[in-house]
Amino acid sequence: DMQRGQQSVSVHPFCTTFARGDVRITTRFDSKWLNPALFGMMHEAGHAMYEQGVGAFLDGTPLGGGTSLGVHESQSRMWENIVGRSRGFWMWAFPFLKQYFPTQLEGVDAESFYKAINKVERSFIRVEADEATYNLHIMVRFELETGVVSGKIKVADLAREWNDRFESYFGVVPPSDALGVLQDVHWSSGLMGYFPTYALGNLLSVQYYNRALKDHPSIPDEIAQGKFDTLLHWLNENIHQHGRKYTSDELTQRVTGEGIQSNDFIAYLEGKFGDIYGL
Repeated sequence: DMQRGQQSVSVHPFCTTFARGDVRITTRFDSKWLNPALFGMMHEAGHAMYEQGVGAFLDGTPLGGGTSLGVHESQSRMWENIVGRSRGFWMWAFPFLKQYFPTQLEGVDAESFYKAINKVERSFIRVEADEATYNLHIMVRFELETGVVSGKIKVADLAREWNDRFESYFGVVPPSDALGVLQDVHWSSGLMGYFPTYALGNLLSVQYYNRALKDHPSIPDEIAQGKFDTLLHWLNENIHQHGRKYTSDELTQRVTGEGIQSNDFIAYLEGKFGDIYGL
């Protein structure tokens, strides 16, 4: 709801909330690649819609915000990936994109574009990683920050440790610290322990979305028509409006009937990429 927020440009995308009626997001642009702007904006919009959807009855109370970073990331990752990288979404959105980039997208159809934005490959930058490899980026960071906190890794050794772990997981070494240990703003901002919330968000995003599908099986067809109100209303009613009234575990149990688990996420990846790659 841009009547209750605004969008700007920054080096690293983020969402910040001054009040439920003043939620601001930023994105970044790459003149040679659409993905950072497209998916960065969808990601931050997911955060913003959560903040804007918190019940008005919680204004001015400690409960007036997202229940946890993990649940918050479930909202951003859901809109970025489950919706924003879906075949149905691009069957609807691609003609609009082609109007703005007719030369660059000449001869490209929606199906080819869908497969291109879901290509699985090694990448140095976390926010540009595909869904299948993204959690490996989180594992690198989690291992390093737990090592620093426990005293087993010195800050002075982080760059070397990063490169060693990255090579272990991805088979390549970042050519610079800008593409390695210094790419994120989290540690320099004092946000130690934040990165696992992205992995938790990935798991929860699929659990919540699957529950929404059980209640409204028409959601994928609606997305393919550019209609997102059913999904957003479901999220408002079941997640957003409650703010911090429930813990993450309580909310997940209330919404899905079970605690956080990885089975749904694994099945989602297998189904999506099995289809794309014919596996």
